Amino acid sequence: MISPFLPDNAPFTPEQRSWLNGFLAGMQNLQWMQPGAANGAAVESAGSNGYAPMEAAPEKPAAEILLLYGSQSGNTEGLAHQCSDFLLSLDGPVALKPKVVGMDAYTDLDLSSYSLIALLCSTWGDGDMPDHAVAFWDFLQSDKAPRLETTSFAVLGLGDKSYKRFCQSGKNLDGRFETLGAKRLMPLVTCDTDFEATFKTWSGDLGKALMLAAGSLAGVDPSSVTATAVASPSPATLPLPKTSAPGESSGFNRKNPFPAALLENHPLNAKGSAKDTRHINLSLLGSGLDYKVGDALGVVPRNDYDLVDRIILRLNAFGSEAVEINGETATLRQTLLEKLDLRRSTDALLSALVDGTPNPAERKRLEALLQQPDSETTSEYLTNRDVLDVLEDFSQSRPAPEKVVAALGKLAPRLYSIASSPLENPGEVHLCIGIQRMMHRARLRRGVTSTYLAERVPLGMPVPVYLQPTSHFTVPAEPGTPIIMVGPGTGVAPFRAFLQERRALGDKGRNWLFFGDQCRAYDFLYSEEFVAMATDGFLNQLSLAFSRDQEQKVYVQNRMLESGSDLYAWLEEGAYFYVCGDAKRMAKDVDSALHQVIETFGGKTPDQARDYVERLKKEKRYARDVY
Repeated sequence: MISPFLPDNAPFTPEQRSWLNGFLAGMQNLQWMQPGAANGAAVESAGSNGYAPMEAAPEKPAAEILLLYGSQSGNTEGLAHQCSDFLLSLDGPVALKPKVVGMDAYTDLDLSSYSLIALLCSTWGDGDMPDHAVAFWDFLQSDKAPRLETTSFAVLGLGDKSYKRFCQSGKNLDGRFETLGAKRLMPLVTCDTDFEATFKTWSGDLGKALMLAAGSLAGVDPSSVTATAVASPSPATLPLPKTSAPGESSGFNRKNPFPAALLENHPLNAKGSAKDTRHINLSLLGSGLDYKVGDALGVVPRNDYDLVDRIILRLNAFGSEAVEINGETATLRQTLLEKLDLRRSTDALLSALVDGTPNPAERKRLEALLQQPDSETTSEYLTNRDVLDVLEDFSQSRPAPEKVVAALGKLAPRLYSIASSPLENPGEVHLCIGIQRMMHRARLRRGVTSTYLAERVPLGMPVPVYLQPTSHFTVPAEPGTPIIMVGPGTGVAPFRAFLQERRALGDKGRNWLFFGDQCRAYDFLYSEEFVAMATDGFLNQLSLAFSRDQEQKVYVQNRMLESGSDLYAWLEEGAYFYVCGDAKRMAKDVDSALHQVIETFGGKTPDQARDYVERLKKEKRYARDVY
């Protein structure tokens, strides 16, 4: 087939003639297209029916990416899925095929068979692995760990800079993979509690690094990969794909919290208690947010007004000064109230004070702290002082307000275990919160979020909230399954929700609650509810431990050992074992007691008891929500 063309003497410029020749050739081809052809077939040469199919575009080579996550509260798990969605969206010479797997499923994987691995892991408490990553970490350190010379990897660590061993889990994984022979795709990246911007940048860098590495493995010319792979995006432009979090369709999330009206705020401790624990009830009507028991509620707080005013005074400012943060302009007072973490001092704040002090002695002290920012001395100084403390320590310094604003971290939301079932409390969400107040350096320190809810929000006024779903901490899916719940103090919150849920569902499974606090007369939280449940038989066993009601202190772990025979029998019958509350001491003591119960009443050696507990974790029958 010869396409029509314009003769050279046609009255057109060369550019016009070239465009028209192409247009006519295209029209000629359209005439030979088969009507309704779904595959876009076109005639290249005449056959028996006058048609011939076009050659199909070659398929891209594909590369499987293993995304391993270690998550305690659900944040890191959500980020792993967001990262997966982002990698799938990339358009390059190689198709990236991410596979998202929790670190607790490591026994189902052959790590050495993966050429490309990205690890996302949070740090729990002061340097600990998340619960479901502990066994994976033990495996990596054992003689059973594979050599990974053919693997390239990258690590994203999440943590909290208020802890000395910040992002230690991520650092451990990064170092161990290198020791096992794997090659870094990119350096370790660590995130503080305000992780969104860092995660976006890391995802973009990871996408480019994976595309280059996958292209190299597939024999693709690196120059073509560089030309077409996504570049490292700015935090403002990288889209975060949607996840399946509850309430997603409502449009309310961490970045866009729902204004939930405060319905109730009443004390749970009796008069005379050394503690102040509050029952908080918030309205979700009109939000479209749906939660399940075991989920957490994120609360976006405001700082203490008195603290903010004292900082403004120390800066020799008025509070009405305009300052910029993240591209937005607001007054200094509004920024300190709503945007910045005033609990934690930073080395950047010390640097701002160096520039602002005319006092040689102050300058010398500041420079000494900054000389070794990672030293124990500097770390201890910053950990034990909030922003006002530091400003008072270096009272001669008068840094510009905008420099102080730039030196501080972002005020992060606080997550609280939900203490209600939506089946019994439609349109509401309940919290059980210990109010934090302490004297420090002759000044009353107030917990940011707890006193915000207890003292600074009037009834009926809105509180910005969002849902943080959990996949590992909820009631068993199988009706009739027995459950054992250990929740002293405010750790009882999710178990109140568990019991409400099972009662609303008519679940006949047995329920056992271990609760403890200081004094029964003052500190038996939700006592009327739990006693009523025990009286009518719905709560089959209620084991109480009030540490200060007798000379010898008694804790929930002591009650576990006293009831060890029954506890082990429940586990053998398939019971789920849950723990919620303090991570530093209680959760470790309860875990130790659980091992001891299994050894003593199961007739097992310490190694066999450890294997038994690991099996519970793998079967998702041992779950913790600790903080």
